[in-house]
Amino acid sequence: MTDDNTQIRDAIKNAIDENKVILFMKGTPEQPACGFSARTVATLQALGTPFAAVDILPHPAIRQELSALSQWPTIPQLFVDGELVGGCDIVTEMFANGELAELVGVEQPADAPVEAAAAPPRQSAPMQIQDRP
Repeated sequence: MTDDNTQIRDAIKNAIDENKVILFMKGTPEQPACGFSARTVATLQALGTPFAAVDILPHPAIRQELSALSQWPTIPQLFVDGELVGGCDIVTEMFANGELAELVGVEQPADAPVEAAAAPPRQSAPMQIQDRP
């Protein structure tokens, strides 16, 4: 592992440790770059829970180090309280049965559809963490 990869892995670990809810995704919450990331963002927004987001697209090592750390091959990846929850399918299933609301400590919305269309890919700056209200 190169020094750059070590720095990236350390930054990922720190981000996971410092944020109660963090989503590693393709794109940003405002401009997701794939349908799975868009759907996961929509799920978190439907809960109204604050979350941080990291765009894994700017540098290939971000995805490589994240997957090595989490032992999860696909993106997006949602972490809550330092633990991997899973990807889009798991997150949306947990939302549907109320487990996700319980996990993040919010009340399950009575009627909150999770719908999002994929946005076209776009160029992004290097790894940044965005706090979402």
